[in-house]
Amino acid sequence: MDGDTSRTRRGRDRRAQLAAVASELFRERGYHGVGINDIAAAAGVTGPALYRHFTDKQAVLAHVLLTGLRDMETATADALEGAGTATPERIRDLLERLAARSVERRDVAALWRWEGRHLDARTQHEIRSRSTAMLTAWSKVLMQRRPELAADDAELLCWAALSVFGSVSVHHTSLPKRRFTELLTTLALRVLHAELPVPEAGDTAAAGETPTLGQPSRREQLLTEAAELFRTRGFTDVSMEDIGQAAGIAGPSVYRHFSSKGSLLAAIGRRAGDRLGLAAEYAVRTSAPPDETEALRRLADSYVRTLTGPPELLVAFSVDRVHIPERDRAELLRIQRDYVAQWVGLLQAVHPGWDTREIRIVVHAALTIANDLTRTRRVAARPNLATELGTLLRAELGIT
Repeated sequence: MDGDTSRTRRGRDRRAQLAAVASELFRERGYHGVGINDIAAAAGVTGPALYRHFTDKQAVLAHVLLTGLRDMETATADALEGAGTATPERIRDLLERLAARSVERRDVAALWRWEGRHLDARTQHEIRSRSTAMLTAWSKVLMQRRPELAADDAELLCWAALSVFGSVSVHHTSLPKRRFTELLTTLALRVLHAELPVPEAGDTAAAGETPTLGQPSRREQLLTEAAELFRTRGFTDVSMEDIGQAAGIAGPSVYRHFSSKGSLLAAIGRRAGDRLGLAAEYAVRTSAPPDETEALRRLADSYVRTLTGPPELLVAFSVDRVHIPERDRAELLRIQRDYVAQWVGLLQAVHPGWDTREIRIVVHAALTIANDLTRTRRVAARPNLATELGTLLRAELGIT
């Protein structure tokens, strides 16, 4: 019996080691950029040895994500089980546990956000169901502390808090673990305490609508149709023929404007960057100097308007970068970093005593809240979402 137990434990340990190696590769290269042999080579084993633990690459990803979800469920149960009343101490304990796990396993947070769509339908359903159940438990706890909240409003705030923890996956800035955990906990508490705005007449209008003049060029039509198709069906399930048909031309004619789907995706990314840059420039220039707080508030609002408008920005965030030609990746990364630097500079001016690394973490958390909630089906249809996002971003940035 002891021998059987030892072999079982060794099997679980080896399985966990292989999953950890695969997790890092998925985060670095994207799911489609990693093969079974890549995982085996990085782990120092052969392909057949890896197949003794996992049936295929999809099974590895499922194991990583389900293990991460189980850890969050365990943290929730440990912090809240048997609690007659949701005291502030218990809520902080839960947030600290979740923050610590996010810091320890940043790779899992990244895969949770970006790669879950590659799982089979059954596993996707299981993750959605368990995630929803966990968010429902958090919402009930929050409503104990804030009885004025409606259930759907409490859920929105809990999704925003979850995005704070997931934000560690989109950057490489780091702090000592204890301070990193404290900061994430503070940011999550800020959004959980946010006062959501009361809807007013006109708030149901699409916040990102942009007036157009005349007929767009064929190239612009292709970009617009491709972005919408990539958003609704996913990059890999859309062909150049599909894009041409949506734009009213033959599939081969698309190649007169773009050499490949990848080059089309890179152009979508550049157009999204242009929209952000123009909106940011206008926000900063129309703020009365030297009011950096007002400029940052306008910058946050401009981001929400761009994000809730045409789908280019959502597509740029949701598609694996492995599909973008390598020559274009550096340019798109520079555009993204320049944009984030604007936020960092303004927030540094508002809070001159803050550590620059902490400023970057705060900024990425704010951007992630907006990115996640506009892609989360359970909250994306809220009629007042654009205004609510502005409120959440200002609360997280500490500029309410």
